[in-house]
Amino acid sequence: MAILIFMLATGLATAITAWAGIHLLQKEYARYRATFQHETVHGLADFFLFLDPGQLWGVNLLLAMLWAVLPLLLGMPLVVALGAGAAALVLPPRLLAWARQRRYRRVDEQLPDFLLALAGALRAGSGLQSGLRMVSGHAQRPLAQELGLLMQQQRMGLAFNDALDAFHRRVATESVGLVVAAIKVAGHTGGSLAETLERISLTLRTRLQLLGKIRALTSQGRMQARVMACLPIALGLALYALDPHAMSQLWGTAIGWGVLVLVAVLEGVGMYLVRRMVSIEV
Repeated sequence: MAILIFMLATGLATAITAWAGIHLLQKEYARYRATFQHETVHGLADFFLFLDPGQLWGVNLLLAMLWAVLPLLLGMPLVVALGAGAAALVLPPRLLAWARQRRYRRVDEQLPDFLLALAGALRAGSGLQSGLRMVSGHAQRPLAQELGLLMQQQRMGLAFNDALDAFHRRVATESVGLVVAAIKVAGHTGGSLAETLERISLTLRTRLQLLGKIRALTSQGRMQARVMACLPIALGLALYALDPHAMSQLWGTAIGWGVLVLVAVLEGVGMYLVRRMVSIEV
């Protein structure tokens, strides 16, 4: 009788745990789906790409399933397949953030020449808004897209200062903030905007040169960090191809799982320290 009660209690506890786990997974799935759709749609809008969030989520799920099935077809263990699927599910937002940073950097690189051209138009007698329209026609993407949207918002009735603030929100960099602040201050005080823009252009160009030198000096450290981060994974896959039975002890025993967790923690700490060392603010 005691054994029967124990078995019933164990089964009930297992069922409750399974139900709670499924409920938690469903909740986390819904939360991540909403976050993914919101961030992806708004991130693609920065690139002037407007796609359906439901279709984006479906494509992401399909790619994740394909990445999960591929290791199984190659004879790899289930844990590798689950890890590949999870990585494919999380990777698109990270790639989008990386692309957004590259776009911001491209805008910053185009600003000095744009400011010099705008200052020349102002010295030639053009007004600020007419000078913007003139210069934006010769600018390149992505700055030309942002300037075109700024002027379109103004034509739709948005105040010029509000359009400048919207430009700064879309491209939230220090260089854009400096340019927006200078234009707004010159508009209120009536100072020489052309001279101010020329000085800002020189400052931004000097800053870009300094940032380029810093990136060149720290490129070796960043590459070493990437190589060291990928080395344990590549080594593990190579050893699994050579001796699957010995490597299966890593995910088949408690000690192996402990080693994997320790390796993951050390990898994360190492990447964080390297990023802190090579990240130099200017």
